Amino acid sequence: METVTENRPVENRSINLSTLILASLGVGILFGVLLNLYFPSAIQPIDQYILTPLGKAFLRLIQFVVIPIVFSSLILGLTRIRNAAQVGRYTIKLIASYLLTGAIAVGLGMVVSAFLQPGAGINGFSLAAVAQVHQSQSLIDWLVSLIPVNPFEALSTGSLLQTIFSAALIGVGIQFAGEKATRFVELVESIYVISEKVLALILYTAPVGVFALIGSVIATQGLEVITKLLLYVVGLMFATLVMISLYAIILLLLNAKPVRFFQSLFPALSLAFGTGSSNAALPVVLQNAQERYGLREDIASFAIPLGTALKRDGSGILQGFSALFIAQIYQVPITSELLLAIALSALLVSFSTPGVPGSGIITMATVLSAAGLPVEGVAIVAGVDRFVDGFKTVLNVVGNVTNAVILSRWEREP
Repeated sequence: METVTENRPVENRSINLSTLILASLGVGILFGVLLNLYFPSAIQPIDQYILTPLGKAFLRLIQFVVIPIVFSSLILGLTRIRNAAQVGRYTIKLIASYLLTGAIAVGLGMVVSAFLQPGAGINGFSLAAVAQVHQSQSLIDWLVSLIPVNPFEALSTGSLLQTIFSAALIGVGIQFAGEKATRFVELVESIYVISEKVLALILYTAPVGVFALIGSVIATQGLEVITKLLLYVVGLMFATLVMISLYAIILLLLNAKPVRFFQSLFPALSLAFGTGSSNAALPVVLQNAQERYGLREDIASFAIPLGTALKRDGSGILQGFSALFIAQIYQVPITSELLLAIALSALLVSFSTPGVPGSGIITMATVLSAAGLPVEGVAIVAGVDRFVDGFKTVLNVVGNVTNAVILSRWEREP
């Protein structure tokens, strides 16, 4: 229970930071509206010399920790609880379950975005040149390019998908190396802890970054963007609620008492919603799942920490939904190759999204880049991400524990 005590200060800081981000979002929207309606001649200099530089600086800061935190968190997730006798069998079954439910989450986000068309009708955005370059690359070539020829080159060039592939291979190698890899795992854990602390510091610049990003968008694009972003938020929330309902149906089919499930996890879900952090909620999730819901201890102690590191249905929905939203804004033709590129990259990224507030926005650039969409599209949705961050985290916890329940049903009592 010491972990709970250690996390409390972080939770309080997260709540305070969330309040500041929401406040800066409102101020940024108001500032952008005032510029757009009453000071149109001042938009260009203010945006060029103040808003845009601040927004770009914030994006560069959060990109600074993407590679080390993704690389280290994925390796630690794959090597967690290595001494359990059933680790190999449990891991294979969990990964299979994660892939299936994760693919459903990504597909659900894309379907809802395609149906609602939240980005359709917004004018004034031009397609970035990077998208044109990627569209000329065949899907097969893109898939082959995910395999790095040098893991250090993948890290140094910032290729996140290649980094994920490298971390997965290294994680498997650590399993085979056993105790001889202990020092390396300790090094990776140090990298992860340091990266998390750096990220926590960087997130304190989020109020300024959010103000600049949303203020720039509203000032230069007008009030229409507010309407579209409201539809964007509503669409994400709807997709999230549908996925939670799907998990409730799965629990019902497994005779796992869904009403008791949600009642037992209510304290953990409340904490997850308030902090927007799966990591902060982990100790309470473990306690609720075992003591209140009655999940087998050997299953819970393995599956829930692993799922906290890897299972991010909220991120999957966010990435799939947002990528199509940005494609609609930039009027990118929706092709089968684009849809498959979004689906594959969103699924991969969802397994490497850190369990901290705003992490989905941090990794969104990877999906946009892999799908050939303008990375600048992150700026359009970054300001409203906090509105849905709590809902996404609740879904992450529900998906994590439900997959643990699936494993418990899959693994019959001896």
